[in-house]
Amino acid sequence: MAKGKKPIKVLEGHLGHYKASGLAWTDKRTIAIDKRLKGMDRMETIIHEVIHVQNPKWPEIMVESKAAEIAKILWDLGYRHCDL
Repeated sequence: MAKGKKPIKVLEGHLGHYKASGLAWTDKRTIAIDKRLKGMDRMETIIHEVIHVQNPKWPEIMVESKAAEIAKILWDLGYRHCDL
C-alpha cells in the first residue's frame, strides 16, 4: 500500500437495485461488491473496482481491459476465494 494512503475498504451486499456487480467511491477509498458473485466474476469485479479507486481518471474501457487481464492471470495461477 502506498505510504500515507488508507486501505481500500471492501463492502459486500445486494447491488441489484444499482444494476451493478460492483461500485467504487474513489474519494472514500471504498468499494462494494455484490455478495452473490462467485468465481472468476467475483475476482474480476473486485479487481475492477480497486482499479477505479487507484486510477479515478482512467476511462471505463481501460479499467475493464486491465481488470480482465489481471483476473485471468490470477485465475490461471489458481487463486480462488474460499469461505473459511
